Amino acid sequence: MRMTRFRWIVIALLFFITVVNYIDRSAISYAIGDIARDLNFSPHDQSFLSGFILSTFSIGYMLTTFFGGILSDRHGARVTLFWAALVWSFAIGLTGLAVSFVMLACARVLLGVAEGPNFPAMNRAVADWLSSRERAIALSNSLVAVPLALAIGAPIVTQLILHLNWRGMFIVLMVLGLIWLPLWWFLFRDFPEHSRFVNKRELDHIRDGKPLNQQAEVKSMHHRRRHIQGMWKFLLSNPTLLANDWAFFVFGYYLFFFMTWLPTYLEEAYHLDLKQVGTFAILPWLVAAVLLWGFGYMSDALLRKTGSLRISRSHPIWISQLLAGLCILPVIFVHDLSVMLVFISLAVGLSMSANAAFYAINVDVARERAGTALGVMDTFFAVSGFVAPFVTGWLVGLTGNFVSAFSLMALLALSSVAVVILFHHPDHSGRLG
Repeated sequence: MRMTRFRWIVIALLFFITVVNYIDRSAISYAIGDIARDLNFSPHDQSFLSGFILSTFSIGYMLTTFFGGILSDRHGARVTLFWAALVWSFAIGLTGLAVSFVMLACARVLLGVAEGPNFPAMNRAVADWLSSRERAIALSNSLVAVPLALAIGAPIVTQLILHLNWRGMFIVLMVLGLIWLPLWWFLFRDFPEHSRFVNKRELDHIRDGKPLNQQAEVKSMHHRRRHIQGMWKFLLSNPTLLANDWAFFVFGYYLFFFMTWLPTYLEEAYHLDLKQVGTFAILPWLVAAVLLWGFGYMSDALLRKTGSLRISRSHPIWISQLLAGLCILPVIFVHDLSVMLVFISLAVGLSMSANAAFYAINVDVARERAGTALGVMDTFFAVSGFVAPFVTGWLVGLTGNFVSAFSLMALLALSSVAVVILFHHPDHSGRLG
């Protein structure tokens, strides 16, 4: 019997909706100037108000990414992600209908609320659908959607704004999300044992030779996950998971800084227009896509070769964040468009490159509650999503330039490196479940 490969169709579905997810959340950064003018933000308050609008997404996100992990473990990725994508599609449409600062802020909060469960549900699906030998590979193939979305999103969104204005752009994005929903509902099941597209050979492969053949055993999985003793103590006190959470906060700070402020930085520091910004913003995210994809394969290859999670997960995290922090320094001290583009591209790419390792640690250490563990980690990420745009807006408004904002990023990277080297030891951290 030839083995089916439907698990990669599942990864493709996760990839597509994550592309939509990130285009939706980042699109406003290209429209914020037009929005500010149409909604009559004063020139004096524009940096502060823009930073606040960009940050409001994370007010809702930090709430539901935490509970989204719990929901994914208790009720499965299928239902959780379906309803999340449905609500955020309507939220992005509502953004296009905003006629006031308050309405715009509320739409951004709702978008954050709805998008919160996306990544915990992804981690839950990967934990249930992929073997231990393929998790980082699967996660890198799913998560590469983030930089690719930001790369293709830049020219797509800017062209939509130029042709349809910012309101029409948000309506088009709403329709894109709604298209995915019936495909997910029809094709995906929480366990491969429930899928008519998966044969026995693929099941054996997914379960490392120990498939859940008994229907009663499969049905009891969600129930068992609700009654794991000492779960919260483990998730909130395990040194490896806490180090992973802090490093992911720093990764999030970099991501949200570049996702929300890079267009404005290119406009203000190098006087590029909207069309040029869309073009110049492609390269950093393409570099990130290549590095993130490659690091995922490297991580699983190192795990197969050495059997060490420290080597295959921890080392890629701290090395990539150290290099990302060092790449910020030329951006601070050299005012040259070519130098800036090279080193910002490297900083973006390196900061994102170990993303699959962050996610895989939650499955490696807490597989039975991988969604909840990811929800805790993603809450740190959500906090960074509020802090980075808001603090950057405040610093730029205070100093009139981006030097202090970039300097803070370099210091955060160093803190992440120290924490991971000292406390990130997944081989000896124990296991949940």
